[in-house]
Amino acid sequence: MTFADPKLSDDLIKDGTDASFMTDVIEASKHQPVIVDFWATWCGPCRTLGPALEKAVRGAAGAVKMVKIDVDANPAYAGQLRVQSIPTVYAFVNGQPVDGFQGAVPDSQIKAFIDKLTGGAGVNTDVEQLLSLGEESLSLNDLGGAAQAFAHVLTMEPENPKAIAGMARVYLAEGDAEQARQTIAMAPADSTDPMVQSVRAQLSLAASAPTGAAAELQAQIAADPNDHQARYDLSLALASAGDLNGAVDQLLAIVKADREWNDQAARKQLLTVFEAAGATSEVARDGRRRLSSILFA
Repeated sequence: MTFADPKLSDDLIKDGTDASFMTDVIEASKHQPVIVDFWATWCGPCRTLGPALEKAVRGAAGAVKMVKIDVDANPAYAGQLRVQSIPTVYAFVNGQPVDGFQGAVPDSQIKAFIDKLTGGAGVNTDVEQLLSLGEESLSLNDLGGAAQAFAHVLTMEPENPKAIAGMARVYLAEGDAEQARQTIAMAPADSTDPMVQSVRAQLSLAASAPTGAAAELQAQIAADPNDHQARYDLSLALASAGDLNGAVDQLLAIVKADREWNDQAARKQLLTVFEAAGATSEVARDGRRRLSSILFA
């Protein structure tokens, strides 16, 4: 199953012209603030400011629109507004220019500029709400709803680690490990975000799962309870299928019987399972408590 990223409306950011200025800017600003970016293809600072403005506008999640005007192709309104250097940015509200600035400015100033127009509606609140919605949808196995929520965050913050991990978890839940692997690769290699690390651990478990059926491994263990390799392989199969509690049970049984088996392989694998479950999960908390009881008995 492939999910389409829900994009914010194409009308949020558009290329304007002198002919469309009345509709795109004047009339539109009677309903919500409109930022006009006067730029040109030959302008170096414009190439810096433009993408930063677009990112901030998308981050405002629909509270403001943006119209880009190439002054070389559309000189009329730039002349009327006395644009003498570019980039020049104007904000329109109720059909009138109310604020503006010239030149490439830092992201913090762009955010302050937009916050002033929108009454300071914070994108962080929107992002947190969407992330919470995605997590709730995942918990209810509503994979489509979760994908929409996480993908919406990524339209606003393309490098948000929790949204990247969320999308990867959706693909994992759908059984598409390869798409999950490609998605989590969007996160920095050195990311310390717990959810990113959890997904990577889950993928590691899936990659190491044996080809044999769990039922066959269980039969081997029933015939020989000391067959630690079969029990270890069973733990991998269970973890790959999402049964992390079952995987922990099998690994703890190995540690209890022979903690040094195969260079402490069971104990090391437990740490991967705990990471896949999440450091604060009940699986990890209970598993660590049980492991401590065995090691320090």
